[in-house]
Amino acid sequence: MNRQELANPYPEKKRPNVIWYIVDQMRAQAMSHVGDPNVNTPNLDRMMIDGIHFQNACMGFPLCCPARASMVTSMYPHKSVPGHEFKLDPKLTTIADPFNEAGYHTAWIGKWHLDGWHEENGRGGWCITDPEHRGRFKTWIGYENNNSQWDCWVHGHDEERTVDHYQLPGHETDALTDLLLEQIDRHQHENFFHVCSVQPPHDPYSAPEEYAARHNPADLTLRPNVPSIPKVEESARKNLAGYYALIEQIDANVGRVMNHLKKLGLMDNTYLMFFSDHGDHMGSHGHTHKMTPYEESIRVPFMIWGGQRYHYFSQRVSHVSNHVDMAPTTLGLCEIPCPESFEGFDYGRLIREKRLNSAEVPEEAYLQSVVPTQHHPSIDLPWRGIATRDGWKYVALEGQPLMLFNLNEDPYEQRNLALHAHSRKKRKEMNDRLQVWINKTDDTFKLPEFDAEGKPCLTETVTEAFKEKANWMS
Repeated sequence: MNRQELANPYPEKKRPNVIWYIVDQMRAQAMSHVGDPNVNTPNLDRMMIDGIHFQNACMGFPLCCPARASMVTSMYPHKSVPGHEFKLDPKLTTIADPFNEAGYHTAWIGKWHLDGWHEENGRGGWCITDPEHRGRFKTWIGYENNNSQWDCWVHGHDEERTVDHYQLPGHETDALTDLLLEQIDRHQHENFFHVCSVQPPHDPYSAPEEYAARHNPADLTLRPNVPSIPKVEESARKNLAGYYALIEQIDANVGRVMNHLKKLGLMDNTYLMFFSDHGDHMGSHGHTHKMTPYEESIRVPFMIWGGQRYHYFSQRVSHVSNHVDMAPTTLGLCEIPCPESFEGFDYGRLIREKRLNSAEVPEEAYLQSVVPTQHHPSIDLPWRGIATRDGWKYVALEGQPLMLFNLNEDPYEQRNLALHAHSRKKRKEMNDRLQVWINKTDDTFKLPEFDAEGKPCLTETVTEAFKEKANWMS
């Protein structure tokens, strides 16, 4: 890629700016506009109503490190960061590279989690990230991992100036948003791509009192797929009270960013993108945290607000966007070509163009767990799957189907059809569609095998047992 290729196609216009506001472990269902009765999110609702809402957005590997690597490199986890606490290869192209080449100021503020820090080596918040491993952002003020919102330490560089390790004042979400607003002020007269990455609403679910006081665990409405097991319900209620408080604090800070852009006159030339790296079960299906293919784990909020809003082609997007699509979509909003290594789809064309060639748009999101974390009540074996635009989800272990859900009639995933004999035809269809993604992405996962009628290709031992039963019955 050369500078001529990156030339502004409309030199009389200033390219748009973009801000990523990334949160950690926020599920798509936890906003008031999508029907959660426990939380009030007026600013996120405003983003959905006035902006573009990706209603079926996924994070195909519901774990911090792999999802974040796919966000910034647009490469699937098995090619970038395959599991928790794996180091991102600094030679890989990141989203900062094309923006730097196009003359933008690039800044990363907050949680990074891509330098391969391991928990047994001490607290991640005190780890100093190697300057060569900061994704080549011109400004990088952040931390590797923290999990302590009231005791957040950052370090890095602010262009040519080294930023020594220091403790942020107050709560992380407020303080990191302050740093973002400072960067916007300093670079308001040039093009910028800025990222604010906050760890809440990730546990521990500890919010400021003004938000925490609004939520009583006993008054919360649990999702229907939280099993009626006392210890599961008790844990879910306790954690959800803090979770919702943290989300309302996030909402207030998103509102600060929106109002600041409006005050500076940047609203019409700046796109604000809000999304999470994965979701949180909060007791659904008896699970906590993430790392399963269930909806609460893989579905995330994803909205784009600002820019020339009257040019939006569509404000409700049903396509199943994925983690690898974040970087291409962002570059697409600015009409900057994607590097050849980027594997995702550019949904920025929903804004730039009056129509999309439907044959080009992915009909599925590819789901993966390459290296399981082996912690929390989650699935401890590798799996692959797809979530389709027409409302189906299929997931398999090595050689074994695991999940098949018709989300149109079963949105809470309470009727697993993966092993139902009457679902053989659909199971084979979905297995074949999943195999296309495995081949397309150069993955090596071995799926189960089915014959032309959708019946499982059984092992020799099992097949002989079936024959023996057939002979006996005859």
